[in-house]
Amino acid sequence: MRFLPAAALILSLTATTATADVADAVEQEILPGTAAFAGAAEALQVQAGATCTPTPELEAAWNDAFDAWMGVSHLRFGPLEVDGRVNAIAFWPDKKGFTPRMLGQMVADADEIVDQPDEFHELSVAARGLFALEYLLYDDQFAGYEADSYTCRLVQAISADLARMAEEIDQEWHDEAAPALLSAGEAGNTTYLDRDEAVRVLYTSLLSGLEFTADSRLGRPLGTFDRPRASRAEARRSGRSLRNVTLSLEALQGLARALMAPEAMPQSEAAFASVFEAIEAVETPDLSQVDDISGRLKVEIVQQRVQLLRRSVEGEVGGHFGLSAGFNSADGD
Repeated sequence: MRFLPAAALILSLTATTATADVADAVEQEILPGTAAFAGAAEALQVQAGATCTPTPELEAAWNDAFDAWMGVSHLRFGPLEVDGRVNAIAFWPDKKGFTPRMLGQMVADADEIVDQPDEFHELSVAARGLFALEYLLYDDQFAGYEADSYTCRLVQAISADLARMAEEIDQEWHDEAAPALLSAGEAGNTTYLDRDEAVRVLYTSLLSGLEFTADSRLGRPLGTFDRPRASRAEARRSGRSLRNVTLSLEALQGLARALMAPEAMPQSEAAFASVFEAIEAVETPDLSQVDDISGRLKVEIVQQRVQLLRRSVEGEVGGHFGLSAGFNSADGD
């Protein structure tokens, strides 16, 4: 199988003598990230098996899994792309409200698929993954269930499905995707025909991750000045919208540093620091302050600094490798 980046970027490579440390990116960032996600998802499955009602212990396990997901969610190629795993793990934005409707219907019908783990993956992505669990654990429409209820079994089924996907992703990165990146350009490698292709796919993930944070994680709740949309913030029910911004940026910073190693990236480092400084001024973890004029300004500043950060990365990291980027609108977000 030839892994291609599923991103809204078209990258071209010009002649350059610079080299990227693909090995650092793979061995220090990606593989530890997929292992952490697999471990956290397994711990969530174990906790859901022990206590499937919305207890502090289960919520903590869910948050740990979400934290780990933020460390790899920008790698939207290879194993994360197979079988639509990205959306099955994190179906967001859900612009038409499919998740609560599907979960509500499943609970009302007591859909027997919760007891059929070999078939559960055939469900719509809207009823699977981290955001389906967020509804069940945190939304008033679902969260008042008992230990012997159908909803409890649904939580266990979704957690088991998530753990299965996380384990498969980790295994496939170790067995296939990582060796393909590390052997780019070698005889027999039909995934990356030269080292430039390996650099390109990682750089694409870096830029598209920054774009997603600016346009979706921050842009969606900001809406417009006349019509802010706080209810559109990612993971707002659990109050982790701002945390997702921070964790995503930390993962992207790690990827950028690894790619550039051993070279420094002072402009990009300063831009990352500027974003983190702006994040500290935001008071509401669910970004609900966008509904207030003064509060909105602080979130806008974060978005603006992420956009500036992206341009710094394009100029410094992309420039180092002779990469230029142009957009298409294939993602549709």
